[in-house]
Amino acid sequence: MISPKILLSDKEIQVILHRLACQLIENHDDFKNTVIIGLQPRGVSFAERLMQLLKEDYHLHEIQFGKLDITFYRDDFRRRDTPLQANETDINFIIEAKNVVLIDDVLYSGRSIRAALTALQAFGRPKSIELMVFIDRRFSRNLPIQPNYKGRQVDVVNEEKVQVKWKEKDNEDAVYLVKNKTK
Repeated sequence: MISPKILLSDKEIQVILHRLACQLIENHDDFKNTVIIGLQPRGVSFAERLMQLLKEDYHLHEIQFGKLDITFYRDDFRRRDTPLQANETDINFIIEAKNVVLIDDVLYSGRSIRAALTALQAFGRPKSIELMVFIDRRFSRNLPIQPNYKGRQVDVVNEEKVQVKWKEKDNEDAVYLVKNKTK
């Protein structure tokens, strides 16, 4: 068995989180007209960590935060052998005329983001939508979607998978490059 290659350590992740938080503050100041929405499930872990940082280290306590499930907006949800498990959507505010920062852990083909853009329409028409991802797999895109904010850009071959691990969910902060299992 081939062991996974570590792409980012705990310390590197902390530096990237602070950089991304500062970039958001530069562009959105006090967040009065900005909301943050994490994509279920893995983007929510990233977004919650970012929210914690914005509140505790940068004293921004009035940021609206939501969780978006895109399961039934995906273009492949009927093409799988096993049924997809839906997650919770928790957006208790209207995004009408707001700046939305959509957050996911890994940007791969762009299909999840396309599904999220469609799902967001149920909550109003935003003024703008920005995309933040922790890992951008830039050569894997099927759709013309690019992040406004990215933690790290990674070039990997299709037989490899990027795994982002969060302490709260996986008991460690790390990013790994893993070989996909052959069928």
